[in-house]
Amino acid sequence: MADKFNVIVVGGGVAGCVTALMLAREGLEVVLVERGNYSGAKNMTGGRLYSYSLERVIPDFASVAPVERRVVRERISMMTEKSATTIEYLSDALKQNGSDSYTVLRASFDRWLCQQAEAAGAMHIAGMLVEDLIINDGKVCGIIAGGDEILADVVVLADGANSQLMERAGLRTKPIKPSEIAVGVKELIELGAKTIEDRFNVASGEGLSWLCAGYPSGGKIGGGLIYTNKDSISIGVVVTLSEFNETELSINDMLENFKRHSVIAPLINGGKLLEYSGHLVAEAGFSALAKPSGSGVLAVGDAAGFVMNLGYTIRGMDLAVSSAIAAAKTIVAARDNLSDINALDGYKGNLEAEGVLADMKHYSNFPSFMENHRIFGEYPEMIDGLLADLFVMNGSKPRSLVSKLLSAANKVGVLNIVGDAIKGVRSL
Repeated sequence: MADKFNVIVVGGGVAGCVTALMLAREGLEVVLVERGNYSGAKNMTGGRLYSYSLERVIPDFASVAPVERRVVRERISMMTEKSATTIEYLSDALKQNGSDSYTVLRASFDRWLCQQAEAAGAMHIAGMLVEDLIINDGKVCGIIAGGDEILADVVVLADGANSQLMERAGLRTKPIKPSEIAVGVKELIELGAKTIEDRFNVASGEGLSWLCAGYPSGGKIGGGLIYTNKDSISIGVVVTLSEFNETELSINDMLENFKRHSVIAPLINGGKLLEYSGHLVAEAGFSALAKPSGSGVLAVGDAAGFVMNLGYTIRGMDLAVSSAIAAAKTIVAARDNLSDINALDGYKGNLEAEGVLADMKHYSNFPSFMENHRIFGEYPEMIDGLLADLFVMNGSKPRSLVSKLLSAANKVGVLNIVGDAIKGVRSL
């Protein structure tokens, strides 16, 4: 006879581990199934976690969790092949508990989160691929993994952006379009704490988040990113999948070009490559969200599409935690009636209450705004031309500031600039 649990959580990333942790705390029988050798083994090198959501689950988690550095510098660059125009933001608000954020390495951080779930009573099964769902009379009743059947009242899908189980459960009825998903590659480069602090101008325990548009993605929709860790940096490139039909550059070529850029190369000089990884990322925002729940099944984190790339920041882990909180609340509230086909109908309301859907709705127009090649090609070139006119002195005939501004703007088109500005403001 197959084993039976209250809840099976598929996927040991942030969303899956937090869901399992909260349910185990409530005394439910939970099994967390991870296809890697341990939670975090299949996740990318590094990322950024906004603390507010996990603080609700594990207060003051940063004092005990394997976080890397608290982000105290926000940097955004528009890059051409030979230039970079950068805005940097520093504020004490970035250091305040509950509104701060941390860089993390997923292999160690997810593993720690999984250990918290195990300590609370969840069972963890690693190295097991979930091959299929068990569905009886339209209700998800368990999983098939390693050739065995494991039954449960509820299955929580936390298995990432390219989850095939979402389609099997009927939560995603249409295939993901290439324009709705991005491919990302990252490297983990060891530099040493002192070198990082000197080169990126940060103190011990403090770090930087740096997003770059334009040249890193070859002028295509996407960008480059750098996060500083304790002894290493996570450096990567993300590009919308549909863009690969329009470029001869591979994603690896883009990353190498980014690393060789005159602004970036000195910062990573002498570094040692520790890790290389790739990942698919949901990009389309609210308009491409999957159905979050069905009979006997819920989706959390990337599997449900709870990711936002806002250009100036990327949000994923905080939404994963918030959706996990919503999922756990839904299951706990229905614990005495989980056999009912409508037992999980409250999930959407809990996602609203946790702010997940509100945030996604608020920025629902931003993905379409970012599908504008001028942002990644013409605008970096325009800004470079304008600033070269202002700062490069070569003995040429002087021009007025107005003529310099008009010269730069005419390369893109004044109406295009005005229209893009209006659309951008409205999308935010």
